[in-house]
Amino acid sequence: MSQQPIKILLAEDEPALGQIVKESLETRNFEVLFCENGEVAYKTYLKEKPELLVLDIMMPKKDGFTLAKEIREQNKHVPIIFLTAKSQTKDVVEGFEHGGNDYLKKPFSMEELIVRIHALLDRTKLKQSNDTLSIGNYTFNYIKQKLFFNQEEIKLTHREAELLFHLYEKQNEILDRSLILKKIWGDDDFFNARSMDVFITKLRKKLKQDQNVQIINVRGYGYKLIC
Repeated sequence: MSQQPIKILLAEDEPALGQIVKESLETRNFEVLFCENGEVAYKTYLKEKPELLVLDIMMPKKDGFTLAKEIREQNKHVPIIFLTAKSQTKDVVEGFEHGGNDYLKKPFSMEELIVRIHALLDRTKLKQSNDTLSIGNYTFNYIKQKLFFNQEEIKLTHREAELLFHLYEKQNEILDRSLILKKIWGDDDFFNARSMDVFITKLRKKLKQDQNVQIINVRGYGYKLIC
């Protein structure tokens, strides 16, 4: 029995680009709902409830940020990827502030878009499951925002849980400092960077009972969870 196609909403005001992306995704077993402006995209979202959204930022009638904000009022979890012009670096920060999960700068390769789509779908599935994740001898429940070590329960704040989840996703690899600041704090300025350092210190203390688990600072790049 063939697998049901994953439904994606694509909002892009350049018809030629939109059609290319649509056809490419459809060859990978995605069902694509292609809309050429934000107003139609919002109505389509309400009607079709797609599993992931790819939104251009600059669109007529309703821009991608406004569209994402309205969709977030309906659904806090549906993954959103923003498409942004290469010169508009400020869009990255604004995109995360408006509920985006990832962004892609134009021009982009279809392979990169597909990799990012699969990564977001996998992450969403993991976040919404009630499964615990193994971090050394700890177990981590993202939904409940708790760590467990033997019989001990260790509570996490929302931001601690979010940061630990991203570290877990990239375990034994470098988690880019600037990118995670933009995703969780909304900006990678000095004060947010200092705030993140404090949260890293808190997580280290909560993970210190397993000596094989470490969060190390990779100077100039970011952090690495070793376990």
